[in-house]
This record gives sequence, structure tokens and C-alpha cells, in this order.
Amino acid sequence: MKNEGTIGSGKRFPFLLATMKGISQVILIENWLTGLLILTAITITSLELGVIAFLSAAIGTLTGRLGGGNRESVEKGLYGYNPMLTGMALLLFLEGPASWGIALFGAVIAAAFTASMMTLLQPTGMPTLTFPYIVTTWLLLLSSYRLDTFKLTDETVPQDLSHWKLEIAGKIHWPSAFLDGAGQIFFLQGMAAGLLIFIGIFITGWKLGLYAVAGNIIGICAAYLLGAEHLLIDAGLYGYNAILTALAVGVVFREGTNRLAPYTAIIGSILTVLFIASIDTALLPFGLPALTMPFALSTSIFIGARKMMQQP
Repeated sequence: MKNEGTIGSGKRFPFLLATMKGISQVILIENWLTGLLILTAITITSLELGVIAFLSAAIGTLTGRLGGGNRESVEKGLYGYNPMLTGMALLLFLEGPASWGIALFGAVIAAAFTASMMTLLQPTGMPTLTFPYIVTTWLLLLSSYRLDTFKLTDETVPQDLSHWKLEIAGKIHWPSAFLDGAGQIFFLQGMAAGLLIFIGIFITGWKLGLYAVAGNIIGICAAYLLGAEHLLIDAGLYGYNAILTALAVGVVFREGTNRLAPYTAIIGSILTVLFIASIDTALLPFGLPALTMPFALSTSIFIGARKMMQQP
């Protein structure tokens, strides 16, 4: 992920700044101050989540450093964001005395997975995105069906598709739905948390901020027009993947003066809505959350297509 308007220097506290950048890299930004604002947003929502977020990002950064990872990648925080999300997700969706240990173990695995995918994808020029986080989290959650130490929370109870009914009714509080779209990137709900995350994006670059806002609005509106559940729209669950996709396709991985980038960002944001609906349905019998798979798929489609179409 590119560095756009990074504030601060890594000379005085290199490990701490790399950890903070690892937090900001979740939203494709290399900026320790953005990372600090995000960590603040998480902590004011849940102290427990704030602690696991910081520890997981630090573990990922440390794993990259001790494991001999590329120094520049470590300093940019590229080893921190997948472990951070993995640790948070596992702590949220698992319960019992072993949940903290599993979450921190998952962070280590996600860091190693990130390094592996970086190596595999390097010849193609494709970004790793959040695939290591998604796969690691899904596999460890699925372990709960065969290993008694892994205990799923009530939120991840499998449901029978044959008895599934779409419930569209419900009121949407548009301001909170908008801000929750940013918060849900980090499993957060609350206007203060969403506002802090948007501020973190805007202080890095106004263009990033505008694309984040536009992607969020497009995702929410597309979900509403396509008849998505109002409860999920209200919770911001149709906004966060659209935000990430708009940032990735429209700004961060935009090559040169690509005039089609804004249009592909719009299409990509809409596509996340379709992916959320389909992935949620596919995972319903397993009780697994979609996480950021809609973003990872949508972004990979457009970045891969660009690289192919630019070839002579």
C-alpha cells in the first residue's frame, strides 16, 4: 500500500511507528498518525479490542522483523495489518479461556501467511490485500467443529438455508449507517469511532478521504436500491468493503493517469454489495462472517484486469 502524506519519521521509535503503520495499512494507508486514530477509535469502543489490536499488529511486525522480512515492508507496516485483523476477529468470534491465546496465535500465522503470499504474488505485481487474514480466520473458526478448545460465540451459529427468510423491514438511520460503514472495517459500531477513522483517512490525503466517502455512499445506496436487509445497512455492513475497494481501485493501486480509475472504483464498490450478499449466503451454513472477502475479490478483479489490459 502506498505512502501518501505520511506523517512522522521512523528514526526514533521504529518498531512502534511500524506497528502504528500496520494498523493504518488496514485501510491501505502508511501513516502512523492514522494508525493512532484508528487504535483510539477501537479502544474507546472496547478496551479489550484495543489491546488485542495493538498486540496483534505488534506481533505481526515483530514476526516480519525477526523472520528476516523485507526491511522496507516491515517499516511500512505491511506485516501488521493482516495479523491485527485476525487477532480482533478471533477474539470477537471465539469465547472461552483459550480465546486470547488463539487470537495471538492466529496473528503469528497471519504474519507468516502474509510473507508467503508476498513471495508468491511478487512476480505478478498483485497486492496481498487481506487474503491472509480472511483464510487464517476462517480456518481457525472452522476448527471449532472438531476441536473442543475452539468455542464459537452465539453470533457465529450456523443457519439452515432452507429456513432462511429475507427480512427487509426496519428503519435506517442514515448518519449512523454512514459512519458505521467506516467503523465496521474494524468490527466497530458507533458514530465517534467512524468519525475518527474518517478523520484518519482525510489527514493522509483529501483524495483518499473523498474516495472513502464516495465508496461508502455508493455501497450503502446500492444495497438499499437492490433490496438488502435494512438492519444490515443500518449497521454499516454494506459500507466497509465498498470503502476499501474505492480506496484500493481508485487511489492506492491506480497506475499513472488512469482515467478509468474513478469509474472502476464505482463499479467495484457496487460489486462488493453483490459479493457480500452471495458470500454471506454461502457461509450461512457454517456460521462464518464474510469479513473483507468482498473487498479482496472485487479489488483483485480490477487490478488484475488493468495489468492484463496494459500489456502490449
